[in-house]
Amino acid sequence: MLSRAAAIRRGAAAAFSTVSEKPETGLYGFDVLRTAKGFRRFVDDAIQRSDELVAHVARLPSSPEIVRAMDEISNTVCTVIDSAELCRNTHPDREFVEEADKASMRIYEHLQYLNTNTTLYNAILKAEGESVLLTEEARRAATTLRIDFEKGGIHLPEDKLERVNQLNLEIAQLGRKFSENVMNKPGFVDVYPASRVPRNMQPHFKSVYRSNSGSFEKQSNWMSTAKQKGLRIVTDSGNLSSALRWISDEEVRKQVYIVGNSEPRENIGVLNELIDARDELAKTMGCKSYADFAIRPNMAASADVVMSFLGDLSNIVRHKADEEFNVIKDFKRRICNEKSADLEPWDEDYFIGMMKSSVHSLDASVIAKYFPLSQCLKGLNVLVESLFGATFHQIPMRDGESWHPDVIKLSLCHPDEGDLGFMYLDLYSRKGKYSGCAHFAVQGGRKLSDSNYQLPIIALVCNFSSSSGITARLNHGDVETLFHEFGHALHSLLSRTDYQHFSGTRVALDVAETPSNLFECYAWDYRVLKTFALDETTGDAIPEKLVKALNASRNMFPATELQRQIFYSIKDLTLFGEQASKPMDTISTVADLRRKHTSWKCAEGTHSHTRFTHLINYGAGYYSYLYARCFATTIWQEICQEDPLSRSAGSAIREKFLQHGGSKDPSSLLKDFAGDAIIRNSGAGIIPDISSLCKEIGL
Repeated sequence: MLSRAAAIRRGAAAAFSTVSEKPETGLYGFDVLRTAKGFRRFVDDAIQRSDELVAHVARLPSSPEIVRAMDEISNTVCTVIDSAELCRNTHPDREFVEEADKASMRIYEHLQYLNTNTTLYNAILKAEGESVLLTEEARRAATTLRIDFEKGGIHLPEDKLERVNQLNLEIAQLGRKFSENVMNKPGFVDVYPASRVPRNMQPHFKSVYRSNSGSFEKQSNWMSTAKQKGLRIVTDSGNLSSALRWISDEEVRKQVYIVGNSEPRENIGVLNELIDARDELAKTMGCKSYADFAIRPNMAASADVVMSFLGDLSNIVRHKADEEFNVIKDFKRRICNEKSADLEPWDEDYFIGMMKSSVHSLDASVIAKYFPLSQCLKGLNVLVESLFGATFHQIPMRDGESWHPDVIKLSLCHPDEGDLGFMYLDLYSRKGKYSGCAHFAVQGGRKLSDSNYQLPIIALVCNFSSSSGITARLNHGDVETLFHEFGHALHSLLSRTDYQHFSGTRVALDVAETPSNLFECYAWDYRVLKTFALDETTGDAIPEKLVKALNASRNMFPATELQRQIFYSIKDLTLFGEQASKPMDTISTVADLRRKHTSWKCAEGTHSHTRFTHLINYGAGYYSYLYARCFATTIWQEICQEDPLSRSAGSAIREKFLQHGGSKDPSSLLKDFAGDAIIRNSGAGIIPDISSLCKEIGL
């Protein structure tokens, strides 16, 4: 009999055809990474190569050569940064993780040196000044590279430039500390007796024991006297979500909610330091706030434009969200038989989930049987074949290339174009691995010559549970997540830019999430689902009635979900906006924003923002999810909805959007793709048209 891991890998691999095996190499196919210490050589080689290119640029070659050399530097450095980041987050070997961590810091320090190199800056100014000699994409590359240099403060006096360098390093270190605290200090709640937790959830939590008097005893001595068995719920994001959704005992939910949203406490101080450092950086750069500094290169152009957009959206959605809140409150009162029961923050997921299940008779186990992971991967193949005429093929990896036995490698192939790019799939949860779902770049695409192209390499990382036996089953939320990340993957795999600097997802932040949001729509469409969502026993396609019920359930509380995203965006923008006082009282500030922009009260003493890692990754950019949702909804309704699997829809998606990466102005790209109505010019910046989004949620 197959081991569980082997069986699951075989099930996933069965979704793709395979080609012949290749000889030994290093991690991700880089020979230098045959051992963990290879990361040291990886960085050394990158520094040597970039220094050679700096020397080449110093000889002032032609403007096209300057842009090409600058992109070669970017490619060299980014390959190390991206590989180290993937390794840090996924490799099970601690030595590899530690070496990747050191490599990441070393290459980041070298990047700071490059970003403040006046030889490179003067060369890019020369190239930008001779734009007549450049192609359209090269001109855009020169301009964006110049802006990147100036974001690093290279145009400032020496003393200010030195301070900017110090601040950037400090910001990177604080961000890493914040994320490590979230991962390593999640908090926990001990629940007694264990029966207060649903039986099907109990195996996921650690057993603990106490004496009947209530005092704690060591587990090893539990037989010596009467003990009561309990469960320790570690309040990481996954357990927190599950507990709040499924545990009926309100007191347990309350404890889990409060602890889960009050850890890690250390991040209160870390966040204050980060806010101060970013604020000083922005002011040194001549901006009134970090939010303005971060948003200035994007379509929105200023924090005021974004805040106005979010405020308008908040006002529009408030009435419907209040109505939904009252519906949930009335439901709780009926279920609990308490006419005056209040609705608490720890009630939201539980009662919304209960209402959806009761109204639409949705059984999670019935839904999951249509989504074995192997079938979902076939669904990705259905999408690329229907839309783009391409197919995925599994490639047996060379010795040393993979970081875990569960990982598989795919090639995206087109019959006329050959290989388009490569994708690693690392889909199962395991101890020490990045706990979310994400798209990681390994190598960006770029034109090498008239006939040669450096193919993109990416990794799609998820954390699906493999505890269900031979075939891992996904709930529909997992399917939506898989399709979301697949949208990012396609953006990388199908872009065909001259420069690595513009490859795939290297686009303006407020358009970056558009493909991922667009492909979420595919996960809800019956015409798509019936092609791969098959009962693993009978082979029957998922019933249309069930898909309609899923969609009806999804649409029950759309204003509540939208309101949450608005709140997250405003919270992010406010924390990094203009500072009225230092240090900011982030706990009271966020509590006030929650009361103002949601229908839900704030639990006293909680501070969920201290585990909101988007503050690190997106600082003042979380609004981009709402921008992208507006764009994606318009694209879906205007281009894809009539026939989502048509080749004409696929051609439009690829040729008018994905293949350009960041090589075109994003507002022009969107208008060319979906028409002028997709965006509006506010005068000071670009905002999305919200009519399609309002239509989708019934406003």
